This record gives sequence, C-alpha cells and structure tokens, in this order.
Amino acid sequence: MTMGVQEIEDAGLILNFGYNGADSHPIVQRRIIRARQKGAKIICVDPRVIESARIADIHLQLKGGTNLALVNALCNVIYTEGLMDEKFIREKTTDFDEFVEVIKKYTPEDVSPICRISPEDIRKAARLYATTKPAMILYGMGVCQFGQAVDVVKTLADMALMTGNFGKPATGIGPVRGQNNVQGACDMGALPNNYPGYQSITDDAVREKFEKAWGVPLSNKVGLPLTHVPRRVLRPEDPSKQIHAYYIFGEDPAQTDPDINEVREALEKCDLVILQDIFMNRAGQYADVVLPSTSWGEHEGVYSCCDRGFQRFHKMIEPPEGVKVDWQIISEISTAMGYPMHYNNTQEIWDEMRRLCPSFAGATYEKLEATGGVQWPCRSEDMSDKGTVYLHKGKFSNPDGKGRFYATDWRPPQELTDTEYPLILNTGREVGHYSARTMTGNCRLLRSLEDEPGWVQINPEDCLEYGLEHGDLVRLESRRGWCLSRVSCTDRTSPGAVFMTYQWWIGACNMLTNPNLDPVSNTPEYKYCSVRIECIEDQAWAENYVVTEYRRLRESMGIDVSGEEAAVQ
Repeated sequence: MTMGVQEIEDAGLILNFGYNGADSHPIVQRRIIRARQKGAKIICVDPRVIESARIADIHLQLKGGTNLALVNALCNVIYTEGLMDEKFIREKTTDFDEFVEVIKKYTPEDVSPICRISPEDIRKAARLYATTKPAMILYGMGVCQFGQAVDVVKTLADMALMTGNFGKPATGIGPVRGQNNVQGACDMGALPNNYPGYQSITDDAVREKFEKAWGVPLSNKVGLPLTHVPRRVLRPEDPSKQIHAYYIFGEDPAQTDPDINEVREALEKCDLVILQDIFMNRAGQYADVVLPSTSWGEHEGVYSCCDRGFQRFHKMIEPPEGVKVDWQIISEISTAMGYPMHYNNTQEIWDEMRRLCPSFAGATYEKLEATGGVQWPCRSEDMSDKGTVYLHKGKFSNPDGKGRFYATDWRPPQELTDTEYPLILNTGREVGHYSARTMTGNCRLLRSLEDEPGWVQINPEDCLEYGLEHGDLVRLESRRGWCLSRVSCTDRTSPGAVFMTYQWWIGACNMLTNPNLDPVSNTPEYKYCSVRIECIEDQAWAENYVVTEYRRLRESMGIDVSGEEAAVQ
C-alpha cells in the first residue's frame, strides 16, 4: 500500500475496486465513511451492491471477470480526453507510448457489452477520477482472486501514474489485505521468492548475508507457491520432487483452498501432516500431529498492518498449561532436526530481523512503544525517523527512479458459463464470521446468530425462474464438486450470478471453485467459476442432513456437542 490507512479519510476521491470493506475490514471502512462525510467522491466497482455501493457517487456494477477490460477503458477515456498529468508522465515515468498502443483498443463502446456497463457511466467515472485531487485507489480480493489479477493491479497503478496520483499525501494505490497479518507474513519472508524484507532469494549478495547470519548454506532456487502443493503431492512431474510432508501453520487449506476435494485428497496421501493452530479445523482432520499454540491474547510480538505499519502488541493472559508460543514450537522443532535455534524473547527475534532488513532497521521496540506504530521503510533508529506514511515521494523504486507503465489485453476467465452450468459463482466473506471460521466458529454467541449451512445470494429473477423461496435449501454443483446452502433472495447480485461466503463446512463453496491460477501471483480464481443450482424437493431431508452432518464433523474434531441445540437457522 503506497499510502497510510489514516490518509484514506483525507482523500478527495476513493476508487473502491473489488473491495468490500464493510464485511472484510470494518475499521478501514469507517475511514472511507469519514472521507465521504468530509466531501470525498466515491466510485465503487463491484459486481454486487455492497455497502460502499450504497454510499457511492458512481457504482460500476460490472460483470464478473471483466476487471481488466474496464480498467483499460477507464485509461482510454483519460488518455483520449486529455485528462492526464502530462508533466508527471514526462518527468516521472517510462513506457507510456507502449501503454497507449494497448489502451487505444478499449473504447467505452467496445467494452460496454463485455462489462455490461454503459459507455456514459465509464466516461463519467474516468472523468471523476482524473479530475478530483487527491485521488486514491483501494482494491481487495475482487481484484486479486482472478487468473489475470496481476495485470489488473498493474493497470490500476497505470491510472494513478497517468493522473500523477503518487508521491503525495492521500494518493496512490492500496491493496487492503485479505487476512490478519498477511502483510506481516510477506514482510517476514513467508514467500517462495523472498527472504525477509522483500530481498530476493536469487540475489547472491542477499543470500550470502543471510548465510552468514544464520550459519548455514542456503539455496538460490525459488520455492513452491502454496497453491502448487496438491499437484506436487498427487501428480508430480518429477517423482523425486513429490511432497511427502505438509506443515500447516495457522491455516486451513482443507477449507480455504480452491477445489478442496483435490486438497483433501492430497492431505490424505501425504505421509506426514502437521497442524499448528489454536483450534481444530478441517485440515486438522487429516493431521498426524497437532501442535496446540497460543492465541493472540496469550503471547506478544509485532504485527504488520496492511499499510506497512509495524505495531507492538502485548500478552494479556497466561495460556493453558502445556501450550507453547508459536516461535518456541518452531525453535524446538528446528533444534530437534539438527539446527539449534534459541531465543529468549520476541525482541531478540525482531532485532535480528531489523539487522538483516534495511527497510525495517529503524523500527525498534522502543520506537514502536513510544509512537504506537511505525510504517516501513524506516531505516534509522533515531526517534525522529517515524517511518514513511506514503511511498514514491520524488522517485519510484526502480533503478532509474521512474514509474513504469504496463499494459496488456484483457482475457476472459478460464471457465465460462454454458447450458450445463449457467450461473457465475463469486465468493467472499462476511463480517459475522471471520475467514475460515476457525476462531469465530468456536464462539457460541456468533454461532447462535448465524450457522450452517450459510447462504447463497441469488437475484429475485433467478429465484423466480428456478421456483425458489427465501430460506430454501438448494444444492449447488460445479465441475469439481457440490455443497448445500440456503437461498438468500436479494437484488445485491445481478441476474445470472450467485454469491457465497467460504467459511461454512456444509455450505463449503470451495468445493465448487476453480483452481485456475494467476501466472505471476499463483492466486486462485476464487471470484469466478460456473455452477448450477438444483432444487431439493424434500426440504425436511435436507434440513436433517445439515444438522446430522454438521454434528458428525464437529464430533470428529473432538468438539463436545452434548447439550447443544441443532444450529440450523
């Protein structure tokens, strides 16, 4: 994120693209509302009528899977109508001419039938973004979870380059991360191609620095992306590189990965599955070893906020006897495997990280305590260096100091609708249950408000066509699997499209989703696959199935269900 979260409320315009803050990040959404109250204009781009659409000046309710076509068209309007910051382009950027050759083809009239948005609305949105200062772009999983995700992110950055919306307060482009501390995981090197601090594995000088610090030889080969694991277990191209052991740490791939039938098959085949978590989850059913770890209130350390902000947090209560902190578990396993690893506290770990990562060097525990948080880059330990609120002031991070334009053509999603599977499935999350529900599903109050099998949002026109009533249980099926869900008849979705959240066990929409990956980020195409709906005539049977199957799953995880009422709405 090139800006700080606190800057959101000072923007003159927010382009909210594929991002549903009200359900995903209520605190960030509050900043958007404050910006609106201060007079900011809001453009919401989303195939559903989300909360931001309700307060937006313009809602571009595009057809799913057409993100890049729309962004190219917005750039086309900014270019053809001369709404660019030509001085910024000339002095601060490169490759603009090549970019123009691509976007010339994407006129609003050509794109309108693809996106199902009128040319007038495309032009209106482009003009509003280009002429309102300062302007920022916030995007979420509605951009990232497509087979052409990286191309869309780069082209959104092109829009900011065209209009000079970088290097100044309350401008820029911001990915609002999908999970808690996912920014921190990336910062700390939980990526297959980087060491901590986004230092390349293939850079010999970087590798040698980490080899010296850790006292072991290190590989210069890029590792395996998470989404490639099932294939490397089930269908390895090279048998010598087959995965035999899977260490799952604070994650539930048996619930959250696409095509989870395949993921569960891979977990079954693995010789060793280790789960390190605070509660049992679906992946835990396949585990040979379960390592119980402390929850957020039972340990202390540092989080990274989505805007690069490091924040200290403190231990509140003692954990149950025998439960260890994550870093202690990892250290003991490392030592048992032959690499002695010992730390006395988290500050020792953090100081080691700062020594090895120039961008983090100045974020000392003392500074984090005194200031409440520091945004990297922060390179000096001097208390006067409070970090960097917004990036690219004066120059970009490329060797020549200039921002690079990038353009490519739109391509449709891999799997399109047809007569057999005529509906588009879009997936996401909801505010009441967080992500895979590993934590919130163990909260009795939240379960009493909403529980299995969840809901599938269907447009009233489609409900009428299928003869469905609000609250009916239906079977959803794709080319990969099926699940049950309850009908929510709502005009938030467009005709021909349905929406589900992914935390339910019976209503597991990732039984349906497509494992097609973006070639660069290796992120799955969660936001688009083709499905069909089958009505269930015997609703009493379906209701009983939900109750008994949910109870069976919970009992299989060792959850005490005695005395609980059937949790079906």
